[in-house]
Amino acid sequence: MTQTTVYDVAIIGSGIAGSALGAILAKQGLRVVIFEAKSHPRFAIGESLILETSEMMRALAHFYDVPELAYFSSENFAAYQGTTHGVKRHFGFLHHTAEELHQPQRTLQAVIPKEPHGYEMHLYRQDTDYFMMTTAVSYGATVLQNTAVQEIQIEPHQVRLIPPQGEPYTARYVVDAAGFRSPLAQKFNLRTTDLQTHSRALFTHMVDVPFYHEVMPEPDELPFRMSEGTLHHVFEGGWLWVIPFNNHSRATNPLCSVGLLLDPRLHPVQKELTAEAEFFSFIERFPSVAAQFKRGTAVREWVRTPGRIQYSSSQVVGDRWALLGHAAGFIDPLYSKGLYISLATVGVLADLLLQAHKTGDYSARAFAPLGRMTHNFIERNDQLVANSYRAFAHPDLWQVYAVQWLLGAYTELVKLNMLRAQWGHDRTAYFREVASLKLAGGGFAEFDEVMARVDGLIAGVDAADAGSVSTAVGEIKHIFRALDWIPDPFLALLDGQTTLPKNKIRLNIFSTKHGFRRQGAYRQHFFGDLSWRDLIGYGLREKIKHTPLLLSYRHRRQYQI
Repeated sequence: MTQTTVYDVAIIGSGIAGSALGAILAKQGLRVVIFEAKSHPRFAIGESLILETSEMMRALAHFYDVPELAYFSSENFAAYQGTTHGVKRHFGFLHHTAEELHQPQRTLQAVIPKEPHGYEMHLYRQDTDYFMMTTAVSYGATVLQNTAVQEIQIEPHQVRLIPPQGEPYTARYVVDAAGFRSPLAQKFNLRTTDLQTHSRALFTHMVDVPFYHEVMPEPDELPFRMSEGTLHHVFEGGWLWVIPFNNHSRATNPLCSVGLLLDPRLHPVQKELTAEAEFFSFIERFPSVAAQFKRGTAVREWVRTPGRIQYSSSQVVGDRWALLGHAAGFIDPLYSKGLYISLATVGVLADLLLQAHKTGDYSARAFAPLGRMTHNFIERNDQLVANSYRAFAHPDLWQVYAVQWLLGAYTELVKLNMLRAQWGHDRTAYFREVASLKLAGGGFAEFDEVMARVDGLIAGVDAADAGSVSTAVGEIKHIFRALDWIPDPFLALLDGQTTLPKNKIRLNIFSTKHGFRRQGAYRQHFFGDLSWRDLIGYGLREKIKHTPLLLSYRHRRQYQI
């Protein structure tokens, strides 16, 4: 016997992606059921925001009228975020050589702009995910915790979801947001591992991890302490994240998220050691890293993946089903792209589902844009991370490849903002454009060409050969310097600058040739017909809209406080 309610959409998994999608669809009047095999609150990683993710949170809130989706996009929302989250004012990297103290010139601090939205956050995921799930419930979604999906039957006109006990549930469409253990990926044997990146992971939450400046000197010219952002210790064959939740005056959470990612071909699993013992044994090779963890104590069991963590899927959409977020694929958390991928695809999928609700067309063809977008995002992330690992082998290579990553992130962010400035009243047009992006580069063909050239040089270099490194670094610098659309602060990094400027607003941004909009194909691609008046108006509206006082006022009105 089947449940009497026929749901419009069934969602498997109630993490941020599944819950955000559920909240959106329920707010738009669809009948939604969300299956959660476990229960909230629960541990999760993926705690560092990036500007693209925060902008996508704001876009989802705007286009789908779910203001809660933007609550964690900026510390300007601090009044009702809770105090368990950390602040993030930069993306910081320290490059290390084994058996040597860190050299200050091997530092990169990519400062996050404060204007117009405010600095970003480190998300304490057990709280954010729980909040998103309850938000979905508040808009009318049905959430079934501790309810796994044992079997999924895809039929011509409906989908049947069968739990271990009880009656089946019926829906018109099913979205699998269950991560690596995706029931649909298992059912259709979709998993693929034909990827460039090759890494394994060890991670936990710790207490008593001092801020880096408390144990080691930091360059005087840094705008912020390294503890005020996401800290990446990088070295040949891997990297280590340090994400504190206690790095501001309002903090009530003593935890620090810690994770070590290693290429097992260079650093195979030490099976004779526990995960914790392997972590501490490994970081002893890097004195400056080890100093930060001398007093650190794990508060939960260490997780050590048995092998490589990379995977993708041969197919993302089918008739009446789709994979979402980590159910479709995962690469490596190096650049914190996972939440951006998840939420951008949430936005595209939600619009396609709302269209299908009107037309009745739930075919794979109708949802093909989601499939293409997901594969493009996974492929680009794999390309960026794999070549970053190659660049980690030598500090000079990493110095120039960091500009590749920054340029891709910057252009993607500019494109997202300009799309919202252009299509702020047309949701379908906005998400149609988002679906054409590739995670980095903002869909700009010239960026794709530059990335291919730089990646080719990185892939061909012999990091043990000083001549090979010097030649590659020189050629990569030449490629970047020849661009008439690269921001000047990025070029300064090529000359040894260790930080991007704290103040992003400078008079030369209005320059016709070297300003923010630049010229030619770049201006046309990113700005179209938008004038300086349009851009200034958009920026001022965003600034006013996201001031803490106005946010609090709108929050009180929403909840009638």
